[in-house]
Amino acid sequence: MSATVAEIEKLISDYQLWLRDKTTIRSVGEDWVEITTPYLDRHNDAIQIFARRENGGYLLTDDGYIIRDLESSGCNLTTDKRQQLLRTTLNGFGIRLRGDALEVYTSPEAFPRGKHNLVQSMLAVNDLFYLAKPMVESLFFEDVETWLKANGVRMTARAKFTGATGYDHLFHFVIPSSGGTPERVVQAINRPSKDMAQQFIHEYTDTQKVRGIEWRAYAMLNDQNSVAGGVVEALKSYDIRPVLWTHRLEVLQELAA
Repeated sequence: MSATVAEIEKLISDYQLWLRDKTTIRSVGEDWVEITTPYLDRHNDAIQIFARRENGGYLLTDDGYIIRDLESSGCNLTTDKRQQLLRTTLNGFGIRLRGDALEVYTSPEAFPRGKHNLVQSMLAVNDLFYLAKPMVESLFFEDVETWLKANGVRMTARAKFTGATGYDHLFHFVIPSSGGTPERVVQAINRPSKDMAQQFIHEYTDTQKVRGIEWRAYAMLNDQNSVAGGVVEALKSYDIRPVLWTHRLEVLQELAA
């Protein structure tokens, strides 16, 4: 059974209430305010960002946390390919890289969007580059992209849509409609955790409400990493098809149509 508009509206309202209630702030030093969000990094620690008043607006930064954490885990970000991928990812959220820090300058009116985009870019960069197994030679995003291209799937990589909340959401691959097959979105989820599933569900349902077209969603789950309990069931309950990477051939015909 498909979800109703009323159900989605309640979910969005519940999400906003959860986000507000689970966010805490405190002063650090003379100029900075630390914002602790309910989003979790790969260590299951709450993601923190820092805000400072600057030129009538606000500078928001992760203070270099994401990049330094990846490098300390042995993830080399100095290659041309990974630098290009890093900057492409950040550009999609309107975030700049200064040294090791992810930053965005925002006006007071655009503060919610700037904060949202910075946190989402931190999650995206962390998930994009973190390699759970040292012997893995390529990033999961690249694996999915290479597989789609090799099988002749026509798609656009890294498409951004604005949802009902006014926030922008980045989808990894969008496959246009063809004949009787509707538009499809494919999200490459490297770490299939409960948080990542909930994030994609929110992004998909938030965007679905305003696009006004028929489309299908696929969550490509990297089961070379562990798939957390409940992830598959949660995705299915919102008409998102979960696809284990090792079983990807099962959906090739649907994606290539």
